[in-house]
Amino acid sequence: MQPSVKVIIPAFNEEASIGLVVQDIPALVEEVIVVSNGSTDQTEAIAKETGATVLQEPKRGYGYACLKGMAYVAAQPRKPDIIVFLDGDYSDYPQQLTELITPIVEKDIDFVIGARVKRLREVGAMTFPQRFGNWLATSLMKLFFGARFTDLGPFRAIKYKKLLALQMEDKTYGWTVEMQLKALKKKYTYVEVPMKYRNRIGTSKVSGTVKGAIFAGIKILGWIFKYTFKK
Repeated sequence: MQPSVKVIIPAFNEEASIGLVVQDIPALVEEVIVVSNGSTDQTEAIAKETGATVLQEPKRGYGYACLKGMAYVAAQPRKPDIIVFLDGDYSDYPQQLTELITPIVEKDIDFVIGARVKRLREVGAMTFPQRFGNWLATSLMKLFFGARFTDLGPFRAIKYKKLLALQMEDKTYGWTVEMQLKALKKKYTYVEVPMKYRNRIGTSKVSGTVKGAIFAGIKILGWIFKYTFKK
């Protein structure tokens, strides 16, 4: 039996890419939810034109947008089996969503990360702050929790009920690492699936700025140390 899959895409001023992202999502997905995180361009209009459900979250922050999408799903009468999170900048390959959810569908895995491995990445697709942040965060998770993660990739899939049990709360840059840490704490089964990764369309709002990179780093480390010393 085909599982019910919904996709949540946080988006801030991604008019040049959001249509491509939505169009490339496999037809097996029941609903694509684009959460406009205070966009001032044509992101919302283009997302609607390409068939997505569009929500508005004026409070800026990646986590705010993801939580808005989750609240929308929770209010629907029929709940999905799987939630996929995907960025709106077209750096990931939405077509690979089928590969991403395969471990959940075929092996009953709880949580899957799309890993942006070097051999499948375009040159320049990940900035130095992104690469360093990934290395530091995953190294600390391995040291303190015995984790096997190699990436904090935003392209990820998780069983809906397992997602709810995490009680996600981060509103900004710490969303991805919070999810991984809480999954470790709850002893969820997880795997990484190697994914292709290309240069994004437009400029990153996080890794593309010094301020964004610094705040993201602080958030990531904050979550790791919070869980390391949490009793």
